[in-house]
Amino acid sequence: MTTHNLSKITGEHLARKAIVYLRQSSLSQVKNNIENQKLQYALAGRASDLGFKQVDIIDKDLGASAASGARLRPGFQELLARVALGDIGIILSRELSRLFRTDKDWCHLMEVCQIFNKTQ
Repeated sequence: MTTHNLSKITGEHLARKAIVYLRQSSLSQVKNNIENQKLQYALAGRASDLGFKQVDIIDKDLGASAASGARLRPGFQELLARVALGDIGIILSRELSRLFRTDKDWCHLMEVCQIFNKTQ
């Protein structure tokens, strides 16, 4: 990460928790793609390297499809709730597609971030 990018992480961010969000969309991926899972869990170390003292992992959505009509993703719902509480300084996910399966998910999270941003 460049110095310029590091300057975007403030003390206020670091005082909050880092969240690592993990997801694989099928049980087959969970069973057969262990390397991807390890890479996702390794993001906790990256958060620590960036200076976050508290790092939580949300992995409740491993094996949960986000296809239209699929069940709700409890991990994503937890992520939204925790952002709304104002205790999240950064969200890490290996691929954005793991976090946001639809434009609606992306817009919902961005809206929650804007509404509940406690640093402004």
